Amino acid sequence: MSTPPVDGLLRRYVNHSAIWCHKIGDMSYEDGACLEPLSVSLAGMHRAQIALGDPVLICGAGPIGLMTLLCCAAAGAEPIVITDIDQNRLDVAKEICPRVKTYKVEPGVSMEEAGAAMSKLAGGSLTTALECSGVESSIAAAIYSVKFGGKVFVIGVGKPDMQIPFMRLSTQEIDLQFQYRYANTWPRAIRLVQSGVIDMKRLVTHRFDLEDAVSAFETSAASAKTGAIKVLIQNP
Repeated sequence: MSTPPVDGLLRRYVNHSAIWCHKIGDMSYEDGACLEPLSVSLAGMHRAQIALGDPVLICGAGPIGLMTLLCCAAAGAEPIVITDIDQNRLDVAKEICPRVKTYKVEPGVSMEEAGAAMSKLAGGSLTTALECSGVESSIAAAIYSVKFGGKVFVIGVGKPDMQIPFMRLSTQEIDLQFQYRYANTWPRAIRLVQSGVIDMKRLVTHRFDLEDAVSAFETSAASAKTGAIKVLIQNP
């Protein structure tokens, strides 16, 4: 709905084909809006084949990273490590999943050092890293964090060209996979939210009316100062 030349859904009314709509029953519109980032995480979980008891690293504690944390916790992954440069977001991660281990990425720490520290938090057992930031250095650190034969699955979207530690991938036989779109996730997402398996409410930090959409985007862009995680634009 927001791929050019379609302008997107920042409008009061939308005429959309019924065949592509999903009924959400008595679910709130706020939860309904969050089904989209949940779908991103579910698609990544499915393709990365996260299973009960898998040790998992999640890079980035933004909306997608925190949503992925909820999914990994619900799937029984253990241990789970999540990273970010923002301590506030790591605190939220700990709030929604008390058993998660957090790692704050500090300036000046090399990718190798960061990867080793993440691995140590998980007891040296990391087999899968779900990269949710799309940041080049974060992807590289994830590659250094997983053990021989592991997998780095990139959910985040980054810049067009990146440098990665190719020989680390090669010598350790680490699989590098990517995700860009998702399909057939909405019915599953709706079931998970309606049943209470996934509770996304804590992730919504700010709400704006449609008339204040510009302020909503500014608040989201300044998340380091505003503490924003998921910013919703409402249509009263």
